[in-house]
Amino acid sequence: MKKLLLALLMIAPPALADSVTEVHLKDHKFSPSTIKVKANQPGMILLYNDDDSADEFDSSALKIEKVVPGHAKGNIRLRALAPGKYPFMGEYHAATAQGVVIAE
Repeated sequence: MKKLLLALLMIAPPALADSVTEVHLKDHKFSPSTIKVKANQPGMILLYNDDDSADEFDSSALKIEKVVPGHAKGNIRLRALAPGKYPFMGEYHAATAQGVVIAE
């Protein structure tokens, strides 16, 4: 039983690594601004804030609020999403920092 558990744990990290999407925030804009994820599977956004000031990744559709300081990175965990579109924004610069997560 222990060997089976160890084998399963060794398989898990690559599956998790496939669900990570890198996003950069530069000049108060997300790049890429459209993020595609697999529906019904959890994922993660690794957000690099390349600006001097902090911003907040905010999405009422995703039920996520995450402040990322300037020149820092933050992990944004996505729950398993039903197929659909989920808008997000940088709350401190909402006029320019806009994006969408598409689960398909």
